Amino acid sequence: MKKYINKTIQSLLTLSILLGATACGDAYLEDVDRYSIDSESYFNSEDDYYNALVGAYDLLQSTYVNVMLGEIASDNTLAGGGSAVDVPGFQQIDDMIHTPVNSNLRDVWNWMYAGVSRANFILEFQDKTDFPGREVIIGEAYFLRAYYYFELVKWFGPIPIKESRFELGDETSIPRSPVADVYQLIEADLQYAVDHLNYTAPEVGRATKGAAQALLGKAYLYQQKYTEAALILDKVITQGPYDLVQDYDTIFETEGENGIESVFEVQYSDAEGAGFDCLQCSEGNVAVGFNSIRTYDGPLFDSGFSFNVPTQEVVDGFEAGDLRKDVAILDIVNWAAQTGAKYGTGYEHTGYFNRKYIARKGDLNTGDQNLTNPNNYRSIRFADVLLMAAEAYNSGNIDDAIAQNYLNRVRARAFGDSNHAVTSTGAALTDAIAHERRVELVGEGHRFFDLVRTGKAAQEIDGFEANKNEVFPIPIEEIQFSNGNWEQNPNY
Repeated sequence: MKKYINKTIQSLLTLSILLGATACGDAYLEDVDRYSIDSESYFNSEDDYYNALVGAYDLLQSTYVNVMLGEIASDNTLAGGGSAVDVPGFQQIDDMIHTPVNSNLRDVWNWMYAGVSRANFILEFQDKTDFPGREVIIGEAYFLRAYYYFELVKWFGPIPIKESRFELGDETSIPRSPVADVYQLIEADLQYAVDHLNYTAPEVGRATKGAAQALLGKAYLYQQKYTEAALILDKVITQGPYDLVQDYDTIFETEGENGIESVFEVQYSDAEGAGFDCLQCSEGNVAVGFNSIRTYDGPLFDSGFSFNVPTQEVVDGFEAGDLRKDVAILDIVNWAAQTGAKYGTGYEHTGYFNRKYIARKGDLNTGDQNLTNPNNYRSIRFADVLLMAAEAYNSGNIDDAIAQNYLNRVRARAFGDSNHAVTSTGAALTDAIAHERRVELVGEGHRFFDLVRTGKAAQEIDGFEANKNEVFPIPIEEIQFSNGNWEQNPNY
């Protein structure tokens, strides 16, 4: 599916604009004018639906910033970079002093709503033309809309929702829907996707029944609907084609992409370069270059901008004998001593890097190596599904034995034996599952939201203010555009 994402579809889509957000600036608008294609004259063939679907998938690539900030906002990493003013939005979120004036939060809002708008574009015209396999494309569009809305609700809380195209003026008339209503739409979209997709996708990298089930289970978990979460996640575990790979180290290398542990991945490639004025134009995983080692010269890895650096606390969170530690965390001091590698130290240098998502030598790059890295983001892994199911069974007081079983499957892989099985129950098991999520998924963007939804953020994150920082502020531009229709999140 790395070839599946194709930016040329941007010139065919007139609905990439939402509340001031564009796909790639003025050049994009010029393309639209030149082609003069509108929605009412589109969706006349299978190719039209397929190309529109490509456009809806395309915004997934911009979620690199969601992943980075999900770590930086947590207790897992520091913002890092070159200085205290290098990407100020990152630094502010790291210190929990962010405000509605934050370009990075504006990017999350704009890019996720651009994804919603593209999915809505398809769904509004889903019945216009029939063809074999149409239900699969429509099922994927529902999945994608749910994916983007899920990102928006977990970042911003109550948000405006619509099931057809957004139009100019909606910002002054459509209210911010309560979180429960947003999740109701997400659940309905994902249930449609579950009912119409198969466990095997038409192309590698496209959404499947298992991906929809897993995201639905996650949405239930975020709402503490533990019984519903356990039931649907069990189906992924028992009916899906997924399993844990034997060697954790292979998951984040090129050969590990789209493997048996992958439930859903965001596909990246080096097909097109980008510039800092249009990071979302990149077909590559921008986070990889941002995370990478500053002025590095040595074997295996490549250089980058040294953002998102792991803390000593998260490194110390790994138990002795945990094989995941050296896969997840690069100790640059030890590595340099072993290999003779040279490196620079950036702002808030901790001596550690997110090894899962830093550049490797030999990565294909046709443009700026820091902006076009082809490393896929493993959005939903089978290990995550097992741990979510374990949490649902335990926190819902359903069955601690099943929770232990799912947790210990992950731990057996982590230690290479069965001697580290967890036998605790109740609250102690809850803590063990939370710990396992942290070390299993470190660097993958989940930690901040795990702490928020379990009520632990205030005690774990420096500077976190209860009844404020559980969500992020609506970008100031959107509040202004709404002309008083939308109120800012509390205490911002």
